[in-house]
Amino acid sequence: MSVSISAVVLLLIVVILLIRKSGLRPAHAVASILLGFYLAGSRFAPIIQDLALNAAQMIAKVRF
Repeated sequence: MSVSISAVVLLLIVVILLIRKSGLRPAHAVASILLGFYLAGSRFAPIIQDLALNAAQMIAKVRF
């Protein structure tokens, strides 16, 4: 569960930075958020969750 919360916080920071620096309009951000909610309720949700988990595990294995 901590991976999901961290991903949400990270994505929120990315959206805020995009709104401030790259000209992302708030309407686009809201549309993206709504798309995320609809995807979470779709049949693609387990696939997306597995991809995100695998990406997080791959990042965790990287050693600096």
